[in-house]
Amino acid sequence: MAAAPTAQNFIRGWPSAEMLETEQLRSSLIRSFQKGIERSGSSLNYGDDKNGTHMLGHPDFLKALAGWLSQQYGFTVEWKHLMTVCGSSMGLDTVARQMCKAGDLAVVEEPTYFLSFTMLRDRGMDLLGVPMQDDGMDLDALEEHCIKQEGKVKLVYTVPVHHNPTGITMSEAKRVRLVALAQKYKFYIAADEAYALLNFDESAKTKPLFCYDDPADPRVYSIGTFSKLIGPGVKVGWVHAHEPLLKPLTGVGWIDSGNNPVTFSSVNLIDFLESGAMTAHLEMVSKKCGEKCAFLCKKLRDIGLEPFEPKGGYFVWVKSKGKMTGRSGEVTCINKDRFHDYMRLCFAWLSMEQIDEGIEFLRD
Repeated sequence: MAAAPTAQNFIRGWPSAEMLETEQLRSSLIRSFQKGIERSGSSLNYGDDKNGTHMLGHPDFLKALAGWLSQQYGFTVEWKHLMTVCGSSMGLDTVARQMCKAGDLAVVEEPTYFLSFTMLRDRGMDLLGVPMQDDGMDLDALEEHCIKQEGKVKLVYTVPVHHNPTGITMSEAKRVRLVALAQKYKFYIAADEAYALLNFDESAKTKPLFCYDDPADPRVYSIGTFSKLIGPGVKVGWVHAHEPLLKPLTGVGWIDSGNNPVTFSSVNLIDFLESGAMTAHLEMVSKKCGEKCAFLCKKLRDIGLEPFEPKGGYFVWVKSKGKMTGRSGEVTCINKDRFHDYMRLCFAWLSMEQIDEGIEFLRD
């Protein structure tokens, strides 16, 4: 959308180069990759005699990931509740591909992450929208869809933490009710938690939606990724779910044939997690993103706009009063028929100077 020279690129939902090129990150990854190569007899193969095939991921990495997530979440994560995937997009695609069929209905928030529409439609699913409220998805609207469609709703896609694009985090009460609705109406929940660990302060920390699921009747897939925490080129993420929900995911044709796609790359991150380097890097990323977010919101208020200031993530959602920049809001709803005057502004990609210049462009 940004045509003028001073309209900076607020569209690109990428981490900035300054967060990817630190000496601390580079040296830590070099050490971790070197240690990972020492495990190549196992990580370069389909599996090993001790553990069998690595369909859900390499056990050594899954254990390291479980340990690191336990520290972040404040409760014990079981490694057998995890599967490695190529980022959160592959996680959503795999869930939809294996648990749904063409003609099923998927319910999404409006607004939401607009590229989720493509992944769901690729599966042949039809989409229904529900509004966002101050504490998350409108669950009354969701239940109305479930009643009217009589069993056709098979998947609910939600971004429950630091929502893309609004920045809202779903309340505890809604998390409990959402899982109850999933059990009542027999649908699955794909919780896109790509930004859940990118918190600007301790008060923003939340547990994954997985924690609200019932192991006797599991319905929740919590989907995480290192793409926003380290960098999207890492292409390592995870699905967090109870074992009866994870097992079917290995039946996707290309996983059944080719095995887990990130076995080698994930093993190269084991030392990065276990050494504390990942935690230190995440603290740096969270601090820098928090500073940029606060600066962006202050600038928006200075020129008379009223942003919702998130407590984590990459984006600020704000209604325009004239000029536009960033990602225009209409792409975030199914039919592109609303939110034309809203802007999704990514602060992670730009420097402070670029943010300042880009918002000054909107002032007149």
